[in-house]
Parts: sequence; structure tokens; C-alpha cells
Amino acid sequence: MAKYDYDLFVIGAGSGGVRAARLAGQSGARVAIAEEYRIGGTCVIRGCIPKKYLVFASEYSQDFKDAKGFGWTVEWASFDWGLLRDNVQAEVSRLSSIYEANMKKANVAIFEDRAVIVDPHTVQLSRQTKPITAEKILVATGGRASRPMSLKGEELGITSAEAFLLKELPASIIIAGGGYIALEFATIFSGLGVDTTLLYRGDKILRGFDEDVRDHVQHDMERTGVRVITGATFTEIAQAGEAKLATLSNGVRIEADQVMYAIGREPNTEGLGLVENGVELTSAGAIAVDKFSRTNVPSIYALGDVTNRVNLTPVAIREAVAFAETEFYGRETHFDHADIPTAVFCRPHVGCVGFTEAQAREKCGEIDVYKTSFRPMKNIIAGNDERTLMKMIVRTSDQRVLGVHIAGPEGPELAQLAAIAVKAGLTKQQWDATCALHPTAAEELVLMREKAPSP
Repeated sequence: MAKYDYDLFVIGAGSGGVRAARLAGQSGARVAIAEEYRIGGTCVIRGCIPKKYLVFASEYSQDFKDAKGFGWTVEWASFDWGLLRDNVQAEVSRLSSIYEANMKKANVAIFEDRAVIVDPHTVQLSRQTKPITAEKILVATGGRASRPMSLKGEELGITSAEAFLLKELPASIIIAGGGYIALEFATIFSGLGVDTTLLYRGDKILRGFDEDVRDHVQHDMERTGVRVITGATFTEIAQAGEAKLATLSNGVRIEADQVMYAIGREPNTEGLGLVENGVELTSAGAIAVDKFSRTNVPSIYALGDVTNRVNLTPVAIREAVAFAETEFYGRETHFDHADIPTAVFCRPHVGCVGFTEAQAREKCGEIDVYKTSFRPMKNIIAGNDERTLMKMIVRTSDQRVLGVHIAGPEGPELAQLAAIAVKAGLTKQQWDATCALHPTAAEELVLMREKAPSP
């Protein structure tokens, strides 16, 4: 008789948890997974996927304007928020059902319930009396949107989770934050015709990105109608009839139909029995793990956003693959978190991989910088002033390309391919030896010859 009910019990059915459960199940292991909300996690249910569909929708307003330069007149266009919202949620439900079906094919037992760790080999489901035992427990509960709990009137605002389900599109909105989520939703709302204000406590949006990218994006957001207020935060939010009245730390007061917080995310570790069972947490409340996703408790593992390493869906998936390879296939594997490409689907889109200029100067010494800014071919006839920025960071000593940063219509798509070359350690000369593909924006990546002046 087996010592435990399962070989693996996974808490959290997001991208990382589902992938780990499936791969473990396919190895022949007895696997169960618990999810208290909806299968699919942040990415599928209230993150990357529905958000990008909303970005697609928001871009049509500019596309209709651009069409005139190409001979098209679109006077009949109108927008229906309810139809978009419901179509996106239908796709979310479809994807969630696919996740569920794939786990069932791998013989993974699914519990739509909250699970709490009772001891290093036992979990308790909230709607069952009998505890469940497992040789290994994997925590993949992800994160949640932060709220400014000490702010007076905090309850009057929403987060990204609620933004997908709004009954009506507001006429105006104030979004607090300057990172991925804030900029993407500012792009969405403003593109859909909402009067949009972005409020950020720092002096420049997109902290952590290359300085040229930050400048380029902030300028273009403002050029296309987003009001950007930096160096300020909310001090109070009050109800003002049907609207909200926001008082800012700089003394400015703004009235808007909706207020949204996009001020960061927090790991979902509360109430899971982690501390009670000796699992070490970081100062940020994330689960501390080694490179193999092991906690300090031998039978308990964690991966994805709940570990706060690199909070991206593909990273959680790769960590899950490494976990399964190590623990269920006998092939010790860990994911290398260096040179991970990232994208921001704001206006303009941003795609980056590797070091920023500042990081490269700090860590690698002497570097060469190449950059260009141009209007994409399509925008010229369209009369669209949006420009594309491309920047390449090269280590002087061996000419290895350390970073590529693109802000423009196809930035994320180009960055994915550039990431292959950066990860492989290719040199600037190897990029230059590649024949340009004309006419494309991507050809600029192999045609940049002029070094930018040193600061």
C-alpha cells in the first residue's frame, strides 16, 4: 500500500502549477492539483491573455485613422465595450477548459477548492474533512494585485482583476502606477476613447528599463493623449456624486469616473500554512527557494510568481519543466534566469532582452552603444508620427551583444528573436554579417553601424 495518497500535490492551477502537474502526471506519478478560483491562473484568467486582447481592441482607433492615408474611409465604426468584454471572457473560459482537459489527459486529479498545508506531507481542502497526503507538495499560487490599504478611500478604486469585468466603460480614469500593468491599461483605456491619466510616484515611468526606452515611451504616451503625472501619489480618494475625486500629494485634485491601482503585485502566501510548517519566506513575503525550486522544508517546493524571482508566465512554465525533470524524470535541471526577454504592450510596444545601458556600464565596464530612431514605413503614408526606437548594447572587449531594446509596433516580436542571439552570446560582427531583410523594421538590427556618443 502506498505511503501517501499522491506522489505530488500542487496548490495553484496557473501556468506553472498546471505545467508541473501535467508533466509529473505524464511520468506515471500520482498527481493532484487544487485551485480555489479558476483553472488558468493570472495569465489566462486576469492577465496576459485577456489584457492583450484588450490591447488589440484599443489599437483599432489608430488603425482607423491610419487607414485614410491608404485610401480607406471608415466612418461607420463604433465601439461596444460589452461585446468586447464578453468575447474576451468567452475566450478565457475556453482556454481554462483546455487547461483542465489537458490535466485530465495526464491523469491529474483536480480539486476546485482551497488547499492549506497541514504538515510537510499533508494538505487540507476547505470543503473536505479528510486531509490528503503527498510525498511532495508544490506551491504555485502566484501573486495578486496590490492595493494601497492605508489610503483614505482606497475601497473606491479597482485593480486589473476587476478592470476586465467592468459593466460599463468609464468616460475617464486615473491609473496609479508606472510599470507594465499601468502602462498597458493606460494604452487600453485611452485607445478605447477613455480620458486617461497616469499617476506615478517616480520621475519617469518604466523603472528598471533602459533610460532611452523610458523617455521614448513616456513621450509617445503623452503625444497620443495620455496625461502623465510623475512625482506624485494619491493622498485621498472620495466619492463625488457618480465620480471619484482624487487628491494628489502635489496638491492637485482630479475628478474621474474610475480609479485604478496598478502599483505592483504581492505573492499569494498568506493562509497557506507555510510559516506554521517552517517554510522560509523572503522579506517581500515570497517563498524562498533554491535554483531547483526547493524550499528549506525538503518535501515542499515552490515556483512561479509566488517565489518572486522573475514574475513572467514563460518563466513559471520553464521553472515547472525544470522541477518535473528533476523530481520525476531523474534529470537534474534548473532554469537559467539570465537574458529573459520581456515585453510591455503599451503604446508603443516595448520588447527587451539583456542588460540596459546603465546595467552594462556597471557590470561590464567599457561598452559600445548603437541606436536608431525612425518612423516605420507604414506610418509615413498614414501620417502617423509614432517612431520606433532600437538600441543595442555591446561589450567593447569581445563585441558580445549584451542587450537589445526596441520600442515600436513590432518590438515584442523582434525581441523574442533577438533573445536567441543574445542568449547564444553572438557578437556585433555576427549580427552585422547577417543579410538585411528589406523592407522591414527588423533590418535595422543588422544595419546599425554608428556608435552613439559616450555620456
